[in-house]
Amino acid sequence: MDYLAAKVKTPISATSPEQRRSRQRASGTACQRGFTLLELLVVFAIVGLLIALTPVAYNKLRESTQYSTVLRTVVADIRQARQSAIAKNVPVAFYVDLAQRKYGLTGYSTHVLPESLQMRATVGSEQLQQGRLASIEFLPDGGATGGSIEVIRPNGEGTRLRVDWLSGQVTQERLLK
Repeated sequence: MDYLAAKVKTPISATSPEQRRSRQRASGTACQRGFTLLELLVVFAIVGLLIALTPVAYNKLRESTQYSTVLRTVVADIRQARQSAIAKNVPVAFYVDLAQRKYGLTGYSTHVLPESLQMRATVGSEQLQQGRLASIEFLPDGGATGGSIEVIRPNGEGTRLRVDWLSGQVTQERLLK
């Protein structure tokens, strides 16, 4: 049994594309391409707002990154000083030079404090001001001379790192404005 197949073309719409276009032209609803002036002004306003906010967001991000980096570096240096003093059986000092805005371990490379941040140091019972050198010495038995280092943001908030004189342990506490 052989079957024959036939190809049939069925219309999808009762009107042809040419008829639809002629009706749209006649009724005035022809498809227009492009943007209106109002749409362009709205887009330009949004782009302008984004461009205006970018430097503010960038500065906040940069300051926040600098603060986190300094805090992490200070904590790491303090812990390294304690570990080095115990391992090498010699005292190792962490210092802060408030006049030159530098900090680090004695005998190692120094770090520079970014201009946007401030640092205060309390060694013993004396809070040191600008122009002074503060030093917390870590002893071979695990103890330290004790003290605290404060890293302060431009808005007044910050963190205080306390070094316990007996155990040499470092604790952090948040500073409020």
